[in-house]
Amino acid sequence: MTDNNWASFIFKSVLLGLIVAVILLLTVPELRNGSGLSLKMFDSSVTQRAPMSFSDAIANAAPAVVNIYSTGYDNRPLLYRRQPVERTSLGSGVIMTAGGHILTCYHVIKDAEYINVILQDGRVLDAQLVGQDPHTDLAVLKVTEENLPVIPQTEIPDTRVGDIVLAIGNPYNLGQTITQGVVSATGRAGLSNYVSSANYADFIQMDAVLNKGNSGGALVDSNGTLVGINNANFKTLDNNRRIKDVAGIFFSVPYALAKRVMDDIVAHGRVIRGYLGISGSEFIDQPGILVTAVDPKGPAAAAGIRANDIIMKIDGNAIESAFKTLDLVAETQPGSELTFELRRDEQVLKTQVTITELGSNG
Repeated sequence: MTDNNWASFIFKSVLLGLIVAVILLLTVPELRNGSGLSLKMFDSSVTQRAPMSFSDAIANAAPAVVNIYSTGYDNRPLLYRRQPVERTSLGSGVIMTAGGHILTCYHVIKDAEYINVILQDGRVLDAQLVGQDPHTDLAVLKVTEENLPVIPQTEIPDTRVGDIVLAIGNPYNLGQTITQGVVSATGRAGLSNYVSSANYADFIQMDAVLNKGNSGGALVDSNGTLVGINNANFKTLDNNRRIKDVAGIFFSVPYALAKRVMDDIVAHGRVIRGYLGISGSEFIDQPGILVTAVDPKGPAAAAGIRANDIIMKIDGNAIESAFKTLDLVAETQPGSELTFELRRDEQVLKTQVTITELGSNG
């Protein structure tokens, strides 16, 4: 090879090397950062993200979710039966305190004579009924045992539409099962025709699947913190007037309401609620509540409130919604007075209403 050919070969080799180096610098950021070339960059498994998992959330919450078996006796007389028939109900519950208080659904333990609680570690405990609240379909049980797991709680969970939630319970006695979904809506009130008898409950609606046995179980967020007590699924009537379940619509009693009910039951043996004694409907284009019916034995009637009155303010506060108004009354201590501002036939009236206790009006 002549000297000219040798020089040309060297020049082309150097030029090719420079081109390759520039390409590598542009395509491999690690080389520009001075971290060098690692063989790991050729390992496809390194670039894969870890799979999303809620196992930590379940590990935090699941031990405090229990299976509940309640036994009662059907004494209804039938022609072909003279002896009482034993009935067993299946449900779930949530250990709320280290002292052994458990929240569940009222319909799970209704008319029960014996209640057994089974923990996830295998312990079987007898439970006593502390009290119940049919209006929210909640009940509080008590067990006596040491080293009980307690579900994680926060004072006011910020539950929002779109949040991922996990339902923990014992459907069909299969053992503890987890279902996952999102919060579809909050503030679902007035659902008493569909879910138990919870006229006062401000339900969370979600699509995490609930089946028989899930009632009373925990609804937790992606950290495992309790956000609700699972209740039921949406039910309606088919063309033959038979009850049927609707897929994808399920409900849970929000934590704040469930905790308030539990605290009242533990402290007083019952939930103390204020009672007004009206039915009403909201307007679409103006504030206020139209009174559609008045309980003749209730405090509203005693204060002179009539059907077709429009409630504009309570204690000087403008009405926002019928639900919030009833909630305000429910949380008012019986015996307290509230000032109602009404509109009747273009006249503005004020009246003092002495709130009574729900259930004490005959």
